[in-house]
Parts: sequence; C-alpha cells; structure tokens
Amino acid sequence: MDQPGNHILLRGNRPAATAAGRAAASDAAKALAWGDIVSGMSQVSLAREYAEKLDADDPLAGFRDRFTLDDPSLVYLNGNSLGPLPRATLRRLEEVIRQEWGTALARSWDHWVDLPARAGDAVGRLTGAAPGQVLVADNTTVNLYKLACAALDARPGRRVIVTDQDNFPSDRYVLEGIAAQRGAELRMLSTDIDQGLDPGAVRAAVDEDTALVSLSHVAYRSGALADMAAITEIVHQAGALMLWDLCHSVGAVPVELDRCDVDLAVGCTYKYLNAGPGAPAFLYVSARLREVLRQPIWGWFSQHDQFAMGPRYDPAAGVAKFMTGTPSIPGTAAVEEGARLLLEAGPDAMRTKSQQLTSYLIELGDAWLEPLGCALATPRDGSRRGGHVTYRHPRAERLVELLAEANIVTDYRTPDRLRFGLPPLTTRYTDVWAAVAATRAIIETEHCESHD
Repeated sequence: MDQPGNHILLRGNRPAATAAGRAAASDAAKALAWGDIVSGMSQVSLAREYAEKLDADDPLAGFRDRFTLDDPSLVYLNGNSLGPLPRATLRRLEEVIRQEWGTALARSWDHWVDLPARAGDAVGRLTGAAPGQVLVADNTTVNLYKLACAALDARPGRRVIVTDQDNFPSDRYVLEGIAAQRGAELRMLSTDIDQGLDPGAVRAAVDEDTALVSLSHVAYRSGALADMAAITEIVHQAGALMLWDLCHSVGAVPVELDRCDVDLAVGCTYKYLNAGPGAPAFLYVSARLREVLRQPIWGWFSQHDQFAMGPRYDPAAGVAKFMTGTPSIPGTAAVEEGARLLLEAGPDAMRTKSQQLTSYLIELGDAWLEPLGCALATPRDGSRRGGHVTYRHPRAERLVELLAEANIVTDYRTPDRLRFGLPPLTTRYTDVWAAVAATRAIIETEHCESHD
C-alpha cells in the first residue's frame, strides 16, 4: 500500500538544475562509458554496451512499446510506486467512457455488474488462485479492515493480532485501530528492515491466543521477500488465520496463494499491475473460508438479490459477499487490462527478467556505489528479494531530487533509503546502467563541491 511520496519529482515539476544534477547524465556517459575493473567485474559488464546487448537479447523488450513512455530521455525506475500507463488501458478507458457510459449509459450495468469478479479472476491467475476467490473492490486499506475483522470474528476467544514493525504504515494503523476497538492485543515483531521477516520470529510470536497474523509478502522499504509457505504453515499450526499484503508482490514475483494454503490476502493494483493512481484494490478469500467468514461493511453490492431492495441484510454467496458499495467501473476495467497484459508476458518470464535486472543493478552498485558510501539495503540473494533494490545513503533524499533533475525518476523512503523500482515489462538494462552511473556521478560531484 505504498503510496507515491512527496519526494518524487517528476519531469516538468523539477527544481532548477544544480551542478550535480546537470553533471549527472553527461558525466555518467563520458566517464563511465567503458567502466573499470572493480570488485571482480569485467570491463564488458560495466560498459554501457553490455547493457545494450542485454536489451537486444531481452525476450520481453517489445512490451515496453505497449506503454505510453513517449519521452525517450526518461528513465523511470518508480513502477513499484506507480506503474506507467498501458496503451491497451488507454483504449479500454476510452471505450468505457465514450461508448459504455457515454452512449449506452445505465444499460451497461448488464455487463458492468460482474466486472469486479471477472477482473478478480484475472488477478487470481497472477496470484495462483482458482476462480471465484479474488475480487476487485475498494482500496487496500478498506479490504484489509474487512478481512482482518472477519478473521477475528472467526476465531472467538482469541485476542492477539500479530504484525511486524516494518509492515507498511496503513497495515499497522488499521490493525492498531481494530485492536483498540476490540480490546485485543497487537503484537509487533521486530524485523530487520533490510533483510525482512524471519519465520523463526513468527513462530516465537504466535500461540494459542493468536487469532490473526498479517504481514507483507514483499517489504515496501527493502524489497525483502518473505517465505509465504513456511510462515503460513507456522500460523496454521498455532490455529490462527494468515492475511498477506501483496501490494509489492503481484506482477513482481510469483505468488501461489492456493498452493501455500493462504487464508486471506489483499493488494493494490497501481504498482506492477499498472492500473493507475487510485485504482481499486483486490482481496482474496480462500474457498475454504468464503461461506464461513462474514465481513463488517454491509453494502448493497454484497447483498443477495440486491435489486430486491430487501428490508434486512442477507449476504451474497461466495466472494461477492466481500463487496461493499458501487464499484468504480473505469478503475476496475483498468485492473483487468493490466492483469491481461501481465498474463500475456507470463509470470515466470517476468520473474526471470526481474531477478536479472535486480542482480545487474546490485553488481553495478558493488562497483560504483558502495565505494562512495552507499550500502545495499536489500537481500543480496535473488530468491529473497522482490522487484526493487534499495540503498542506504545519508543524503538519499537529496540523491532522489538530483536524479529527477537528470530525468531519472526513483524514490525515497525513510530512513535514508534510495529505491530503484524495476518492473520487468518497462525497465531496460540501459535504464539500470544510466541510473547507477548517474547516482555515482552525483555523489562524486557533491563530494567535490563540499570540499571546494
């Protein structure tokens, strides 16, 4: 649920260029054109020509042209915060607005009414969920509230909720509020903010009084990837329910909800699913629990036979009972288009490229950034990280600003974290090379200016 931060400076809304910002792109291109033999890397692997070869051999390279990334000078490494606009989504939204709304008007509800379930099934195919278990609705915060409350009601007599200190703020705030309302205990795990969740810490935290464990599959700050299967099993052994946040997972790493025996999950769609700012989120309820759980926000779209306008609430069958009010049709259509595009590319192919991109960035960082005071704040093991790489630097916020001046969009997170988001369908290896090279040039220029 990581929202775009105020520190992101987009092209057209940037401060006046400083010496460091102006120097970044040109110095990187000149001084780093062929690279150095550093940290065991060869000249070839540090050269821009090597990145160009990787792009030429990339089987997913053609997907970039299917997004509206029309500025040839832009390096956009922030898709883990807001994904770019797919051209198919632009066409779909025009159809929804001009024809389905503009011409057909209310008659379009004949096919709109089932859109949240259809889009949900598309997201389900990306998350290893059989049809009928995923629904596109509301936002991630509301969905988390609905599922957490339903889970607690399903475990009467238990009063402990477990999450971790590095979970995304909205997750922690929602769980804190629920605990306060119900007189429950919110048990916070201490987490290494660079290396992520330790299943052993989860095992030590759960007991016979635990009702719910709610964690993020990929950490928003570091990109650390949790062991979904192992942690879910630990939670089930304690008799509790498991609720996963997939905001930084779906579209970035393979997710197998059914295979991992997950109970509940939520996620946003404006990151790797590229559904746009404010697009509706999704929720997953295992088929084992669909008819058992009862969610707390009773709206007319979750009512059985909703157009009967009955005097009392009678929840719909299946996952439809987790709807609330009237859904956003344009937003839900955008989710469906985004999911279709990712399914066409294939989760396995996207994961392969994602790991190659993140590994390449870390190798360049070892050679160019670590000697200048940057420290890797993401697991080095590719199997333990998601789709973004984070570095610590005392002036990380300033680096993000100066990179933006060079038309390189990255992201800042506290404390002192510089995030590089690398969505596999839109990120080129030359983008990675340019961003790391520019970061190096900025740090060197800033260092020289501070000693003038």
